[in-house]
Amino acid sequence: MNKNKKLGINSICVHVGEVKDEQFKGAISPIYMSTSYAFDGVDVKRYPRYLNTPNQEMLCKKIAALENTEDALIFSSGMAAISNAMLAFLKKGDHVIIQQVIYGGTYNFVVTEFDKYGIEYSFTESDNADDFKALIRKNTKILYIETPSNPLLGITDMKAIADIAKDNNIITMIDNTFASPINQNPGEFGIDIMLHSATKYMGGHSDISAGAVAASKEHIAQIWKTAINFGGNLSDQTVWLLERSLKTMNLRVKEQTKNAQIMAEYFENNADIDRVYYPGLKSHPQYEIAKKQMKGFGAMLSFELKEGIDAMKFQNSLEFIKPSMSLAGVESTTVSPTQTTHALLSEEERLERGIKAGLIRFSVGIEETEDLIADIEQAILKAKK
Repeated sequence: MNKNKKLGINSICVHVGEVKDEQFKGAISPIYMSTSYAFDGVDVKRYPRYLNTPNQEMLCKKIAALENTEDALIFSSGMAAISNAMLAFLKKGDHVIIQQVIYGGTYNFVVTEFDKYGIEYSFTESDNADDFKALIRKNTKILYIETPSNPLLGITDMKAIADIAKDNNIITMIDNTFASPINQNPGEFGIDIMLHSATKYMGGHSDISAGAVAASKEHIAQIWKTAINFGGNLSDQTVWLLERSLKTMNLRVKEQTKNAQIMAEYFENNADIDRVYYPGLKSHPQYEIAKKQMKGFGAMLSFELKEGIDAMKFQNSLEFIKPSMSLAGVESTTVSPTQTTHALLSEEERLERGIKAGLIRFSVGIEETEDLIADIEQAILKAKK
């Protein structure tokens, strides 16, 4: 049991993993920019690429406390976290099973790089646990999921996946970016390794790039052995900024989640919208699973515009909401997955995954929802012309 679990979530965000300023007693952590640290043959060998500078080490304690795991590591991007974690447990001849609808960057990493390493892989037909079970081989080492998924907000039953994996001595990994540790802690359902693009809700201000992995000490130690070879460390300036951002993560994400529920219900009742994807809607096919495993339904949703409303013209007509490549900042943003996150997939591959040209991914910010609705409505009117 993590010793910080007794603390409230805001207390963890603010106080766990602070770097103590012993000399001047500052209210915030100092930044250790050094690339050289004293070594007496006994103390830990500190070096930025070893992911153990004072700021790196203490930030990992905060992230571990938020996911209620024993340990954590931070990286220069979400993809650095994902690639290091997967390659740490895979070798030539191993097999990994991956959920079909996942972040496009993860999909591209697998199909582009794994063949070079002689690593076998299979994609499921859906996010149903039975699809994973059917693909297990004797050499399967990892079950990889993403829930809620990007961009269709599909929900995977984490406990069912974890149970299947444990029965077959397989490691489970989850991309927990969309939920964040505020809305979901997969370790509570038996998932082994939690991955985050910390650029998103952990950073929360659209100004840093980072990644995070949270897991047991044993699993983190294994990932660390790979990570020091690939060199995907985060600069201490960015580490400091990420710690700053995490202090307000609970406040930000809860407000964003509340707004997302309002916006999802608005879209569901809007005649110009064909379909809404949000796990907090009772119409969502996996609503009951989401309700069981999420503390909040998150601040991400997607919707499909009616035929005749141009997706790019709609986004270019927005005056308040920002069309953007990324997500999860305090400002609301939209993006067309076909043009960005899943652009590396062929049109056929996108359609197989239900990603249509009119699909808009909406990252809901902390603004007043009446202002967001007004902007949506004026943009729809212009996109019809």
